[in-house]
Amino acid sequence: MIGHENTGRWLDIGPTTQIAPGNARTLPVRGGPNYEEREIAVFHTLDHQFFALVNKCPHKQGPLSQGIVHGHVVTCPLHNWNISLKSGEALGDDHGCVPTIPLKVDAGRLYLLREAVIGARKPQAKVA
Repeated sequence: MIGHENTGRWLDIGPTTQIAPGNARTLPVRGGPNYEEREIAVFHTLDHQFFALVNKCPHKQGPLSQGIVHGHVVTCPLHNWNISLKSGEALGDDHGCVPTIPLKVDAGRLYLLREAVIGARKPQAKVA
């Protein structure tokens, strides 16, 4: 689990090879203003792009990581809502949005923006 002990701007979550194209993996995280636990889904599309979203459909909180990835869209396994992996917005006649998490790929590794995952670092107290 990723928690407050990570201090860099970007959090290294592992190699790109850990997620097969057309699939997703989940990552439990703890953070935010209430230090709550939640899950992030990281998707690998068939055209070899990566996206990260909070793993809850905006409709009934279904696990998006268990949905079908097609193009840059995931279909929720509960009620077939289509969610854009780029924006997190529901597509078609459905309305709602799931938070996206900035992600970058560097040298075959996946990185999530720390502030989007576990919140901003608290300033350290100065030692007198």
